[in-house]
Amino acid sequence: MTRPTSRHTFSRRTLLSAWALSAIFGTGAALADSWPSRPITMIVPYSAGGNVDVMARWVAPELARRLGQPVVIENAVGAGGVIGTDKAARAKPDGYTLLLSVESSIVIARMVTPSTVKYNGLKDFEPVTLLGSQPLVLVGKPELKAGDAQALYAEMKSSPGKLSYATSGVGTSLHLGGEMLKQQGHVSMVHIPYRVGPQILTDLAGNQIDLAVLPLSMVMQQVQAGKIKAYGVLGAPSPAMPGMPSLATVDAWKGADVTVWQGIFVPTGTDPAIVGRLNTELLEVLKSPELQRKFEESGVTPMALGPKDFAAFLKKEDAKFSAIVTQGKISAE
Repeated sequence: MTRPTSRHTFSRRTLLSAWALSAIFGTGAALADSWPSRPITMIVPYSAGGNVDVMARWVAPELARRLGQPVVIENAVGAGGVIGTDKAARAKPDGYTLLLSVESSIVIARMVTPSTVKYNGLKDFEPVTLLGSQPLVLVGKPELKAGDAQALYAEMKSSPGKLSYATSGVGTSLHLGGEMLKQQGHVSMVHIPYRVGPQILTDLAGNQIDLAVLPLSMVMQQVQAGKIKAYGVLGAPSPAMPGMPSLATVDAWKGADVTVWQGIFVPTGTDPAIVGRLNTELLEVLKSPELQRKFEESGVTPMALGPKDFAAFLKKEDAKFSAIVTQGKISAE
């Protein structure tokens, strides 16, 4: 026979449940309050002096000031960002290891080099804050006859394979941007991968190559000086250079949208209270007038997306790049 539950027993169970919930949430709050109690490492999986490293050195000092602990930048380079990203994925999820990384190493690397990339950027990391982004731009040599994107597209359609385009390497976001234009526009271009990005601009200005797909920050000065032609950005026009049109003026290229972006991550399993605190402080860092000035001058648009919106953004990026890689049968191995 089942004994009826007494009011006393019910009250006791309710009280125990309340204590349990209090212990769970109270622990997280206490952890966030006591964190950080020592220096934090920010892993940058690219070399010192590059765009990703520069972003880290803009953000880290102000973040350190707000957290009350040093934020030490560690450049863990190699394999196009894979080595440093893998190191961050294997770090203890205690809030003392951050990763500042980009689309190539977080999303694309495992698609184009599956045998060497052991981490999954969408599963092994918690996204904290998407800091900023900039569009890719299709630029051309001075001697190209086409004066705008419409004329260029018409030339591509009438002369398949005649034009070449340069990027920073096979399987990079720049390469996939060019492949998106090819696939979506049903045109043919010859891909020429470079190892050194600045050399692309030199050869482009010298009429050694026809076209290139490059980040806005790399081409702004050359375009403004009239040394190379700009046919448009892959996506919406950037506030950093509003006079540069979108390639969407060509019907076949509407929806072609590829950006390079930089964000902060922590290893999966990091306490949600710490992730929340980090995001709160980073959003304040992004409000800094000095940082906003640096973003504007370098062609970067502040994004300021928190964990939930950043995670949704990453899923869309994953689907977009996966479709390009699959259709193009792209491999960097």
